[in-house]
Amino acid sequence: MASQLEELNVPGHSDYYQIVSIILILFSAVIAPELLCPDRRDGVLSLYLVRPLTSTDYVASRWLAFFSITLLLVYSGQVILFAGLVLSAEAPFDYLRDNWLDVPRFLGAGIVVAIFTSTLPLAVSAFTVRRAYAAAFVIGFFIISAAAGGILTECEDEEHRPGAREVAGPCEPLTGDAAKWFGLVNMFTVPIHVSDMIFADENGSGPTKFVKELPNIVPITWYLVVTGGLGFLLWWRYRRIAT
Repeated sequence: MASQLEELNVPGHSDYYQIVSIILILFSAVIAPELLCPDRRDGVLSLYLVRPLTSTDYVASRWLAFFSITLLLVYSGQVILFAGLVLSAEAPFDYLRDNWLDVPRFLGAGIVVAIFTSTLPLAVSAFTVRRAYAAAFVIGFFIISAAAGGILTECEDEEHRPGAREVAGPCEPLTGDAAKWFGLVNMFTVPIHVSDMIFADENGSGPTKFVKELPNIVPITWYLVVTGGLGFLLWWRYRRIAT
């Protein structure tokens, strides 16, 4: 499959999520506040809650609605990519037979990416009635975390540092062995680490390549902690508003 991707000059299924995650974050940062902020600003939330509807029901319904849209966007590109690779192969049926496992992989990885990109902006939106503030905070948070992760895992080419020990790839990180932990700082890559594991992708660049040195349980646990913590924060916030 790699040769075919090189011939077509298109990203693979695992590379797709690295590219689309940035677009999804921008989309989520703008759209997610629309689901929560107006209801609190206009005082509509109290009208919802006087009916047999709990704050948990309200949050769950909003989250599921946004998650469904995000998942649809995530899958649409993967389906088109897979269909294009099958149809462009010299022997489509042979390609499908050899690469059908890509389908459950991109379905599973898509859920991982969609859950994260749905939960974070909704959690932020729960703490402000200004949609612009929520969007700006989410975008700024990701930009700052990406910059911090890049600085903490920055490295110099081996040719510029004779005798330097190779840690990952062709360079030595300025923070040494700690770079594999600092790579977790970049919030853009939190779901990507798990996605790469699903695809068994050993390649990577920037902070991602250093995190691959860690045991698999570490980035998985980090994903669960960050996503679960944000989900709990969203639920807790609306429990407080309802009481």
